[in-house]
Amino acid sequence: MPPIRDKFTIHSKAVVCQDVDLKGDITVGPTTVIHPKATIFAFAGPIVIGAGCIIEEAVVIVNRRKEVMRIGDNNLFEIGCRVECLAIGNFNTISTRARVHHTVRITNYCVIGAACLVVPTEEETLEEYTCIYGPSADRRIWSGKGQVQEADLRIKHAEYLREMLPKFNRQRRSDGT
Repeated sequence: MPPIRDKFTIHSKAVVCQDVDLKGDITVGPTTVIHPKATIFAFAGPIVIGAGCIIEEAVVIVNRRKEVMRIGDNNLFEIGCRVECLAIGNFNTISTRARVHHTVRITNYCVIGAACLVVPTEEETLEEYTCIYGPSADRRIWSGKGQVQEADLRIKHAEYLREMLPKFNRQRRSDGT
């Protein structure tokens, strides 16, 4: 297998800490925040991260397929989660230590609960507003109540991080430095 050629395109308004492990062809959209110690590997195909996403410490995002992994806008990846799914819509939350397999596609406003393992036996697309929770990865559909407040809170969280992280962490620029 030929070595992975690193190519990073980081929007000028994104905050990507220097201590992030990036490999492959990765594009980071505006106002996205990537904490130190996160890992993003585009082994086979590129990864495109949308605007306003928050990727916290110890998160692992991997694309092992040749297709482009598209991550939409305003998604929250909490500490220690691992995501390999090819498509993620907007305003999703992948909670602490959750794991999502590459056979899953996530639409919009979905929540994968803390420490949940989502590994379907065949390709699956999660319906909008799907919540997966508990030790046996039970599912239900969220009514959408509180959606506007959740979106506002997520945007304020990202604003705060964009202001504070650069004060305490060196930043990575688009040219790879």
